[in-house]
Formats: sequence, C-alpha cells, structure tokens
Amino acid sequence: MGGNNRDKYIEFIRRLVDLTHSEIFDHEKYKVLIADICHHYRLAKGVTEFYPTPRMEMMKQGEVFCDFDNGKGEKILYHLRIVSQTKAVIIGTLYVEDNDEDWTGEEMEQLDTLFRIIIGFVSRKRLIRTVEDFGFHDIEGYRNFRAFARYLDITNSENRLGGKIAFLFDLHNFGIVNQEIGRKNGDKVLLNFYHMVEKAIGDTGIIIRLGGDKYIGVFDRKVKREVFELISGANVPYDDAGEKSVRVSAAAGIYMLPNPFMMKSPGDIMDKIMIAGNAAKRETEGAIVIYDDKMKAEKDRVKKVQTEYKKALEKEEFLVYYQPKVDIVTRKIVGAEALCRWMKKGKIVPPMEFIPILEINNDICELDFYMLDHVCRDIRRWLDEGREVVRVSVNMSRKHLVDVDLLDHIMAIIDRNNVPHEYIEIELTETTTDVFFRDLKRVVSGLQEQGVWTAVDDFGMGYSSLNLIREIPWNVLKVDKNFVPKNMNDERSIDNLMFKHVISLAQDMGLECVIEGVETVDQLEVLRRNNCNIAQGYFFDRPLPKEEFEYRMDQKIYPEE
Repeated sequence: MGGNNRDKYIEFIRRLVDLTHSEIFDHEKYKVLIADICHHYRLAKGVTEFYPTPRMEMMKQGEVFCDFDNGKGEKILYHLRIVSQTKAVIIGTLYVEDNDEDWTGEEMEQLDTLFRIIIGFVSRKRLIRTVEDFGFHDIEGYRNFRAFARYLDITNSENRLGGKIAFLFDLHNFGIVNQEIGRKNGDKVLLNFYHMVEKAIGDTGIIIRLGGDKYIGVFDRKVKREVFELISGANVPYDDAGEKSVRVSAAAGIYMLPNPFMMKSPGDIMDKIMIAGNAAKRETEGAIVIYDDKMKAEKDRVKKVQTEYKKALEKEEFLVYYQPKVDIVTRKIVGAEALCRWMKKGKIVPPMEFIPILEINNDICELDFYMLDHVCRDIRRWLDEGREVVRVSVNMSRKHLVDVDLLDHIMAIIDRNNVPHEYIEIELTETTTDVFFRDLKRVVSGLQEQGVWTAVDDFGMGYSSLNLIREIPWNVLKVDKNFVPKNMNDERSIDNLMFKHVISLAQDMGLECVIEGVETVDQLEVLRRNNCNIAQGYFFDRPLPKEEFEYRMDQKIYPEE
C-alpha cells in the first residue's frame, strides 16, 4: 500500500493547493476532497471548530462544522488546537470506528500535514469573514457605521442612490420600556425592532444601529409604507415564543434623496437626517419629520446662538428680570420669580429664541448658575441697603438632575454671596421618569435641610403630579395657567372640580400655592373662590427690569384698580 498511499497523499496535497489558490471558493470540490481523504484514511468523522477569541472558546460562542460523518464512529484518533496571531482559536478533531486497525506512523504524519493545511485553509476563510463581521458589525451583532458608509459608497458608485429615502430613528421613551420589562428584555426589543425594519427594507437598502436606541439607514420608496408603519408603532416581542411584547414607536428624521443624486461624502446625508431627527424628537411619538431647506437655516441659527452665548455670558448680556408674586387679598408683593432676558445690542432677545437652544447641549445649566449668582448679588445688596426683601425663586432646568453635586453647587453660590437661605427658592420642573424622580427627591430634600425653599414648577402639566407632591417635600406648588378652569361660571365642571380639590389637597399638606399666568379679573375670581391667594401674571405686572422691580418692592402694595 506504501507507494499507492504516497501517490494519494501527493494527489490530496495538489488538490488542496488548487483549492487554496482559487479566487472563488468551490464548496462542492471541498466537500468531495474531504470525503476522499476520510475514505482513504479510514476516518469516520471530521470536525472543525472556530472561535474568534479564547474567551469565546470558553463560552462556546463560535462555529462548529462537521466536515464528514459516516455515522460509524466516535473514537478520537487525532486532535489539534491552534491559536492564530489574531488570537482566533481553531480546533480540529478526527474520529475513527471503535474497532478499526491501528494507523502507521507514516499515515499519521500524512494526516497531520493534510489536516494542518485544511485547518489553515478553513481558518483563513473564516478569519476573513470574522474580520468582515468585526469590521462591519458591533459586538452585539448590529451592522455599524462602517457598513453604512460602505453601502453608500458602493451604491453611489453604481449611481443607484438617487430617489432612495435616508432615515434616522430614535425609539420613543425607550428608558421607560427598560424600566417596565428590564434592560435584558429591552435589549431583545431593540434587536427585534432592528430585524423587523431590516425585513421591511429587504434588499432595497440597509439599516444599522448608531448606538443605544438610534438607527440610521436608507431604503427604496417602494417599501416606504411598510417602514413608516413600523415607525408609527409596532408590537415588538421579547420572548422566544413571541407571546410577550411591548408597543414601540420611533421619532424619525427623513431625507428624500433627489433623483439623480451623487454623494460627495456620507455627511451629505448624515447632516440632513440628523437635523430632521432632532426635530422629530421634539414631536409626539411616531413622529416623522422630512428634511427641507428651512431646517438647514434653523440649524445655522442654533449654531449661531450657541457660538454667541459664551461671549454674551462673559459680557453679562443676560439680565435678571423679576416678576412679582402678589397676595390677592392684601395686594402685597410676597415674592418674585427671576426670569432671564438677553439684552443684545440694545434689544431684548425673547427667551424662546435661545432657552430651548441652550438646553440642547447643557449650556442652560451654566446660565442657571449665572442667574442664581446675580439674584444672590441683588438680594445681598437689597439687604445691605435696608430694604424689605421678598423671597425670590430661580429656575433650574431638569438637565441639572444628572449632576450628583448639584446641591453643593447651589449652596456654594448662595453662601458665597452671604445670602440668608430663606430668601432663595429653587424651582424645578416635574419629571415623569423614575431615574430623574429619584434625583429630584434627593436634591429637594437636601435643599430643605439647608433651609432653602423649593417649588415644583408647571404643576398639572405632567403625568405624575399627585405622586410628585406625595413623595417629595416641596414648599411651594406653582400651578400652570392651563390648569386653571376655562369655564369660570360652571362650578360643577370637571375643570373646576379638579382645580378645587387639587388646591385644597395641596393646602391641607401645607404647600403654598402660586397660580401662574393670571391675566384677567375672572381668573382672579377663580382664585378667590378656591382660597388660593398668591398670583403671578400680567394682571399685576409683567417681568420687570431690576430697577422697576425695586420700586415695586419698596411700594410693597399694589393699589386697587
């Protein structure tokens, strides 16, 4: 058998070399060759395993292939484990029939050489695919931005991008989903939603995960209805049986690519879907915002405000205006709210033109501290001048709640200006998320311990209002004007009954109630009818420049109309 065995061995080597040098892998030839080798060397089964890393080998997270199996044996003849330079682990195992004859030393040497060539060839093919997976997928299996950029580049080079729809999705309130079903199940929802959109898109485009619950991609207009339906809302399962699911919707920024369209860089598309996506996030759930040129102008305006903000802060262009809070029975000023006004080149910039922009990247937090510092300076000066000073409330954005040292920062500003704590009131807006709720409770409780007053702003506009005043020890309840009954005459209307009982409940709990936005005699009468004595609004005064407010404060009492 020796000469024939050597000839077959050389033939197998030649066939393997031909396969490894072939530009296109011929899987059928590979299967036939493996079967021939196994038959010649009387092997019952051949198995190869591939693991991208040793850790994945320990966790059995890899690929196992049975290259040949005649079903006649499980006795191990040969086992080989190789760790590549990239730390990939390749394992090969050959099995024989239990009662088969022994193999000669020459046969074992030939098998060792052949098997090493086979494993090297197979592992190289798998490593190429692994590099592809690692390069164009994240660690959780989602396609990544490199895959998106490559798809755009290829499709653009083939002149097939024109007319497609580019998108950016943000899942709506996904933090609440994680709270309800747990983060592990939430991750399943993210992946399943991704696959649902991927299936709807099919081979017309691509979807990738940009990170968290944010996805981007492109697709053909012919599948627009299917994709838009998923954005509007879909039941996404999170168990293997598909019996448990949650309703998921997305905020989507859309850019309708013109036809024809030639891309210079992925930024030509990314800039537009990011602008539209940010606009969609400010809308309701399931919102779809389509990019237009007006959005580019808005983006430029936002960038301009953000650029000018720092210099304006340094030059102290932001001024404190004070809006009085008035006891409607005595007509005495009992407090004030500090409101920010931007004096730019002698003109006032309306707050709505810059406050929402500063909230985008947390610049608002710096402005809030600036306002608190300037209020404290004014109060200190008023006290030094012997004025009868009222308590002043200062707004703090909910953006502050991620700051674990917020309490220390607030107290440092107050104490640096040597202001008695009882003259400062911190207004915080109610929140609906559990994470922010816990932080809110921590901050309010800490301020209470320091003798600083706290107020919940815009009460009645959120979904957790009653729980908010039950769980957190506020001093002041600021009721939004939209909560005040519209029908002043029908005391049995739902609006009137709700207002009456909420105010009564708050007062029974010892909370001071302030009604915002009071502008008419009728609104004042509703307050009187419900024993709510403190009003803030244009009926008494607009927000006043510091000098005008000082005059009002010195007068103490508003005259009867």
